[in-house]
Amino acid sequence: MTPRVTSRLGIVPANGLSHVAGSTARPLIEATIPAFLAESVRRHGARTAAVFRQTGDRWSYEDFARLVDRLAAGLLAIGVYKGDRVGIWAPNRPEWLLTQFATARIGAILVNINPAYRTSELEYALNKVGVSTLILAPQFKSSDYLGMLAELAPEMATCPPGRLHAARLPALRAVVQMGPSPRSGALSFDEVMERGNRAMRARLDAITATLRPDDAINIQFTSGTTGAPKGATLSHRNIVNNTISTARAMELRPGEGLCIPVPFYHCFGMVLGNLAACAYGVSMVIPGDAFDPRDTLAAIAEESCAAVHGVPTMFQAMLDHPDFDQFDLRSLRTGVMAGTLCPEPLMRRVMDRMHCRQITIGYGMTETSPISFQSAMDDPVDRRVSTVGRIQPHAECRVVDKAGNTVPVGQKGELLTRGYLVMKGYWNDPERSAEAIRGGWMHTGDLATIDAQGYCRIVGRLKDMLIRGGENIYPAEIEDFLSTHPDILQVQVFGLPDPKFGEEVAAWVIPRAGAQIAADSLRDWCKGKIAHYKIPRYIRFAVDMPLTATGKPQKFVMRDRMMEELGLRD
Repeated sequence: MTPRVTSRLGIVPANGLSHVAGSTARPLIEATIPAFLAESVRRHGARTAAVFRQTGDRWSYEDFARLVDRLAAGLLAIGVYKGDRVGIWAPNRPEWLLTQFATARIGAILVNINPAYRTSELEYALNKVGVSTLILAPQFKSSDYLGMLAELAPEMATCPPGRLHAARLPALRAVVQMGPSPRSGALSFDEVMERGNRAMRARLDAITATLRPDDAINIQFTSGTTGAPKGATLSHRNIVNNTISTARAMELRPGEGLCIPVPFYHCFGMVLGNLAACAYGVSMVIPGDAFDPRDTLAAIAEESCAAVHGVPTMFQAMLDHPDFDQFDLRSLRTGVMAGTLCPEPLMRRVMDRMHCRQITIGYGMTETSPISFQSAMDDPVDRRVSTVGRIQPHAECRVVDKAGNTVPVGQKGELLTRGYLVMKGYWNDPERSAEAIRGGWMHTGDLATIDAQGYCRIVGRLKDMLIRGGENIYPAEIEDFLSTHPDILQVQVFGLPDPKFGEEVAAWVIPRAGAQIAADSLRDWCKGKIAHYKIPRYIRFAVDMPLTATGKPQKFVMRDRMMEELGLRD
C-alpha cells in the first residue's frame, strides 16, 4: 500500500487503511547539531539568540556560539571526550542551554536528568548509562541536589575535584556545580568555562569534523512498564530533522521570539523549543527556571513573543491568572500545545484572549524525537481539540490490530511509527529495544485511529500509563517502589480523572497482616525518594484486590470503585 500525497499538510490514507506517510518533497538534513548551530550563526549572528529573564542574560547568536565553544573547550580540558556521557541536573538555567550545545560540539552524549528526581532515581540513571561528568544546580525549589549527590557519593568530601571514585556511582569522575562556592570535590561551572582557553578551543573544529549525523548525542529517560526507566537514545539526525519539521509547521520567522516555559529536560523544551528557535534565527525567551504563569505572561508581552509552548494546564493557568489583563499579548500567533488533548473551551480562549490563533497541537514521544503528528496553523478548532493533526514530513505511521495487521480507516489499534525520527534504541538495553522497535517500526503503546483525511486521534493507551499534567507516569515503576515499604504486602497503581492535571496517581494498597499504616505517613515516606508527581494523591487500603480468573489484578474494577467512593467522574 502506498499512501498518496495531498498537500504540504500531510497524507491521506489510501486503500481505506490506517496507514499514512509524510511528504518527502524537502529532503532530510544530514547535519550534526554543531553544524546546525554554525549555519544559524552564519545567517543570524547579530540576532538575539537567548533571553533568560530571571538572570538577565541576553546573547546574540554570535555571543551564544562563543560561550558554547568556551564550555566545550573547558569540558575537553577536564577530560570529557567524544562518546562520554555528561549528565545535566538542573532547571531552565543558562548553563543548561550552553551544556546542550557544548556537549554536542565535542560529540559527548548529553544525559537529561529530571529535576524532580530523588536519590534512588538519580542513582539508577547515572549508573544505567555510565555518566562520567555530572553538571548540576546546587538546589531547586525543595530539592537539595548537592545534598542528594553527597548521600550517594560521600567520597566527594575528600576527593580532589574531577577525581571522584564513589562506590555507589562507579562511572562518575567529575561533578560540576553551577553558581559560586562549589562544594568539596566539585568544580565550579565558571572554572570549567575558564579552562576553555584559546589552545583548547583550537581543537574543537577537528573534533567536530569527526562527528556523523547518526551518532548518538542525547539520552532521555522515559519510565518503563516493567518499572525501571529506559534511556531513549537520540542522534543528531533524529533531533535536527524533527525540530526543522516542527518549526516549519509553525512558520517561525527570523527575529521572532519563542517563549519556552516548558522544561529543558523534556524533548518539548530542548528540541521543540531551543533547537526550533535556532532553526530560523528566533529568540529563545526563557521566563524563569520553572513555569510561573505571571512570569510567562510578562515574558511574552515584554519580549513581543510570536510563539509560546506549553501543556494545556499551563495555558489554563495563564488565562486564569488575576493579572492576565495587564499584559499585551497581541504579538502572539502560534506555538505548540502538547502533552494531552486541549478541551475546546480552552482552545477558543487561547485563540481569542491570547491572540494565539495559529496555535498547533503536537503528538509524539521521546522515542520519536519527539513529534510525529502536528496540526496545521489553519486547521479548524474542532480538528485541533479532537485530533493531534496529520503526519509530519518523512515520517510514516499505521494503526494495527493485535496480529499486527493494518486496520481500516477509523478503527482503533496500536499506533506504530517508522522513519528517521525513531530513536537508536534504549541505552544498554537490547532486549527492551528489540521489544519496542520491530522491523523498523516503533511500537508506541498508544491506541489511536486515523480518519479518511489522515487526522490522528489518540484514544487510549495499550498499557496502563497515565499522564499527569503532561508527565508520563508508569504505574509499574511506582508499584515496584511502594513494594519496598515494610508494611505493604501488595499494591496496584493507576490513574483517576482530575480536572486540573488530567489524571492523578491512585494506589490500591494491601497492608501486611497486623500493620498499621496511614495515607499521610505513606506519602511522607515517599517524599525525597521519588519525584513529587509520582506520589499517590489517592490511597485506598483494602484487605484484597479484584482479580481475574487467572489471578491478574483488575485495575479497571479498582479504578471504578475508587471513583465511586470519591465521587469522581471521567
